[in-house]
Amino acid sequence: MADSPKPLPNDRLRAVRVLELQKSRSEFAKRVNTLAREMGENVACGTRLVADWEDGKVGCPRAVYQRILTKMTGGRSMADLGFRLSTTTVSVLPAAGPYGAEEDGVERRSFLSDGAGIVLAVPLSTGQTPGRIGASEVRAVKAAVSTLYVKDHDHGSAPLRQAASEALHTAYQWLQSGTYTSRTEAKLRSATGGLAVAAGWLSYDSGRAGDAHSLYGEALAAARIAGDPELEAHAFGCPSLLAKAQGRPREAISAAQGAMAVAKSLGSARLLSLFQMREAGGWALMGDAAATDQAIVKAHTFYAKDPCEADPPWLSFYAPGELAGLESLARADLGQHERAAAGAEQAVLLHGDHFARNHALYTADVAIQHAVRDRPEPEAAAEAAGRVLVFLPEVRSDRLLQSLHNVAGALQRHGRVPAVADWIEEYRTTAATGGGRA
Repeated sequence: MADSPKPLPNDRLRAVRVLELQKSRSEFAKRVNTLAREMGENVACGTRLVADWEDGKVGCPRAVYQRILTKMTGGRSMADLGFRLSTTTVSVLPAAGPYGAEEDGVERRSFLSDGAGIVLAVPLSTGQTPGRIGASEVRAVKAAVSTLYVKDHDHGSAPLRQAASEALHTAYQWLQSGTYTSRTEAKLRSATGGLAVAAGWLSYDSGRAGDAHSLYGEALAAARIAGDPELEAHAFGCPSLLAKAQGRPREAISAAQGAMAVAKSLGSARLLSLFQMREAGGWALMGDAAATDQAIVKAHTFYAKDPCEADPPWLSFYAPGELAGLESLARADLGQHERAAAGAEQAVLLHGDHFARNHALYTADVAIQHAVRDRPEPEAAAEAAGRVLVFLPEVRSDRLLQSLHNVAGALQRHGRVPAVADWIEEYRTTAATGGGRA
């Protein structure tokens, strides 16, 4: 397969920042955030995002940033600022004909097999409105969400984050410029909120916590406007995961409890189990073993109930392997390394050939726990660590790369063990050649 073309730098935006506004990237990002607050928008712009804009890695910012940048630069359009709408997209909409006949029951989907360009193919350009929006557009947004999750489970977030961003931009264009019935508006807003959650997840997995937080906020707003409790519960639950990753256990617990409060009316025991396990993760990070155990028991009790029609489609990843894996992470945070290692091994076993990224992450956890337990087993740690490298570069995830870095740190103390020394050398070679770089 041919290499993807290198992105073209956005020299026009850089010139505006440097020559007209006379700001560094850091100052530019701060100005974006300040103006966003004045406009009532919820964003978290950083120097990395500004760099992506200027380096051409982002063809066109999300709608919320477009509004901010236009105001910040005296009314300039995205074209004036050097941005572009992607023209190499993958169609998940009717290939021809008018938009959105409500009676159109034909679902047309086509996706790239490598997951490197999953976006909504809509001929939107400057000054062009999308026309009438109906059932087929709503299905298109939902189809994009489903495919993003499937590709993410197998390949990680790196190939998908920009695609998700462009898809979300298109969905917002439909909401802002299209014409539709009130019934279609609610459905489209819910579907767009689901897409914001998916984009937030991909940002989180790519190490962009600020973007993830902003996207989850957009999803929560969409859920409340559309009156969609399932989306609201999902949008509440995701910040719990984000807060735990950033070392804020109380916030993780509160978000998980908020998600459960909304989810109780939905009739999905599996959904309650997931949020209960997220709460357990927060308690574990606080070091409260009793509260952690109590939450884990409740999670298993909910999970033991049969799956039902109320289980949302995105919950498919929450299989027995994921349940075991989340418990193992909680055990690790409590310092229960032997139980954590056994739980992570069980998670890997139960995942089988499915959910490659999570399989790789839990395999890395196995290696870490074997290395740091009271009676370390360096050979077992090196063996598990070797299994992780097999996933590269097919799986590309910032979290996986960070896990490998953590594995290397945990194994350093056992560097005299031949198996460990061999793995460290292989890992350094892989890192030096860019293997798995997100």
